[in-house]
Amino acid sequence: MKPYYWESQHGNFGDDLNLWLWDFLLPGFRDVHPDVLLVGVGTVLNKALLPEAGRKLVLGSGFGYGALPDMGDRSLWDIRCVRGPLTAEKVGVPESLGIVDPAVLVPDMPEFRNLPKRHKRTFVPHWESAVAGLWPVTCATVGMHYIDPRGEAKDVIREIAQSELIVAESMHGAILADAFRVPWVAVATSDSINSFKWRDWAATVGVEHRPRRIPISSRAEAIVKGARFWGVDYDRSNAAAPRRPDEGDIAVKVEEQSGLRLAAKQVLAAPSTLALWQASRATPQLSSDARLAERKARLYAVLEDVRRDYL
Repeated sequence: MKPYYWESQHGNFGDDLNLWLWDFLLPGFRDVHPDVLLVGVGTVLNKALLPEAGRKLVLGSGFGYGALPDMGDRSLWDIRCVRGPLTAEKVGVPESLGIVDPAVLVPDMPEFRNLPKRHKRTFVPHWESAVAGLWPVTCATVGMHYIDPRGEAKDVIREIAQSELIVAESMHGAILADAFRVPWVAVATSDSINSFKWRDWAATVGVEHRPRRIPISSRAEAIVKGARFWGVDYDRSNAAAPRRPDEGDIAVKVEEQSGLRLAAKQVLAAPSTLALWQASRATPQLSSDARLAERKARLYAVLEDVRRDYL
């Protein structure tokens, strides 16, 4: 059996954790049923992503983009559980199978237990924000720790666990924070943040997805997301999108002075900086211990059935 996950060219810890989580949860799964694909953590129930041929074992995957594959043949699709009730409804399985994202079990791995706190407040952006945003500088300005979601998955997760508060644009930043019992605040920098998958997970642990809006931090980030920056709308398909004359003038004047260039970018990112600071002081969320424990117990029961049937 082989785990399937969406492999970003940039890297994304929420998807990359599939590389080792299932070895902990289902030891020996790789040595059996080579014709079966384990479809686990991630928004991967998508016709364009999953191979059409072959058997699939679905454990906690979610829907959120594109079109669903044809999952009608249950001899090829063994759907044991999905990420949440919204995915369950889309797939056409009982709501009771929308248990929770399997990433909530990561804190049960011995290497992640009893980690010391090192960071007061931490920001985990969406990977698109990390690609082109000014967030490391913005975080430094407001005294926050910055985590790049494209980093090695275990390193990213340790830093989340070692924080006292997480401001999360990354959904798995919030999921892991909640699982480690770290209070979190959801934020969004653009409409490209998928609220369906957030609400899908949030419903399983009894919280609401109510993200605070934070402005785009740079023109490059706006182009990547096809969003607005300082009153100009950018088309993500057009890297040569227009820019405000004042921004262009600044860029020309500081061309040979990287320090001034950075300072100019920081000035343009001031609304983002202020909004991020305010988010880090907002009232955070955290699911109840009882609700999280109940969902984990249900997921472990599913895994026990999978061991019996496959291993």
